[in-house]
Amino acid sequence: MRIGELARATGVSTRSLRYYEEQGLIRSSRTPGGWRDFDGSMVERVVMIQHLLAAGLSSSTIGELLPCLEAPPEERTGVLEVLLAQEVLRLEAKRRELDRELDVLQALRQDVTIPTG
Repeated sequence: MRIGELARATGVSTRSLRYYEEQGLIRSSRTPGGWRDFDGSMVERVVMIQHLLAAGLSSSTIGELLPCLEAPPEERTGVLEVLLAQEVLRLEAKRRELDRELDVLQALRQDVTIPTG
């Protein structure tokens, strides 16, 4: 499957797919003509990457998680659970920070009087 076909199958731009490949998140082989040739399994992998990015994970963290996610349950070492727990803690801290910022802005907004005419 060429990069354009993978892009259409996943709804992800070819530019993003090239970035994923540079980061080692997806793999391709090269045709004799130099074209990227992606295995059909990359569709599911790209969809998984999109979900993980939407959850706020960085591409480097995703690179650590993908082998764990793709391993059969009996071969998992617990690394996946540790990494996901760390990400949950990171996002919860980020949420607390955003809540504090919102509280400050809402307090300021209530204190501001807008002059009328």
